[in-house]
Amino acid sequence: MIINTGSRTDIPAFYSKWFLNRIEEGFVYSKNPYNDDIYRYPLDSKIIDCLCFCTKNPKPLLNNLDELSKFRQFWFVTITPYGKDIEANVPSYKKVIESFKELSDALGVNKVSWRYDPIFIDEKYSLDFHIDKFEELTSELSDYTNDCTISFIDLYQKVLRNFPQAKEVTVEEQLIIGEEFAKIAKNYDLDMKTCVEGDLLAKFEFDTTGCMTQQVLERAIGKNLKIPKGKYTIRECNCLFGRDIGAYNTCMHGCKYCYANSNIKLVKMNQKQHNPDSPLLVGELKNDDVVKEISEPSYIDYQQKLI
Repeated sequence: MIINTGSRTDIPAFYSKWFLNRIEEGFVYSKNPYNDDIYRYPLDSKIIDCLCFCTKNPKPLLNNLDELSKFRQFWFVTITPYGKDIEANVPSYKKVIESFKELSDALGVNKVSWRYDPIFIDEKYSLDFHIDKFEELTSELSDYTNDCTISFIDLYQKVLRNFPQAKEVTVEEQLIIGEEFAKIAKNYDLDMKTCVEGDLLAKFEFDTTGCMTQQVLERAIGKNLKIPKGKYTIRECNCLFGRDIGAYNTCMHGCKYCYANSNIKLVKMNQKQHNPDSPLLVGELKNDDVVKEISEPSYIDYQQKLI
């Protein structure tokens, strides 16, 4: 089983106490965001092949890595150089860089990857700004990870509601970013990736197959996986999306480009319903709730050695 903590919210940044309580108790409840179904997932290191994290701030969990050491892990850390006008509650990128280095030193470079996304272009955050900052960040991070994944802003209705001045990055701008980022990355021996962005940047030697593919997770855990065909694949990429234990409208970073929050009022309301001791991230289990037990095996293939 693969457990994903980060597609709907940032658990390390805001819900680390709750997550550690779930680890200690050995199970977690997760509510389907599209209906009232509630699932119970075991948090057992014998069957969980990988805990996948995606965060803008790993610092709150850094002092508790020993409590997670029995689990195989993969971390995606997003570091972008935007200001508080865009990422209201995200720590400065220089502070996140230091946390990234600490995380990499503790777990190893294969278990920690860097995201620089989403990229948008405006007068303040221009092409030249991104190119200059990408080189600055790459020079700091290249010894602590093997790769960087970039993506361009998606103008979902949620995004446009909170960030109405956002504009699509043109094909011409994407090509300039791709070419310049590729040059910088090559100088620092850093692999570049895109996810769900098509093959536009493949000409610059970007890996465009996905950011959290089976190959990526196998490298992180040091084991081969034998995943059933179609399992965990939900998008037009090769990424494996495990069982997500997060919830939408709970991330408090306040990023204008966020796709996971409808509005800040709903986030604050859900935050008030959060109880670190509850098996649910938001709220409590009700008497008439039906919980579906999810029991999946480990997909590690012990017959085949990792190449």
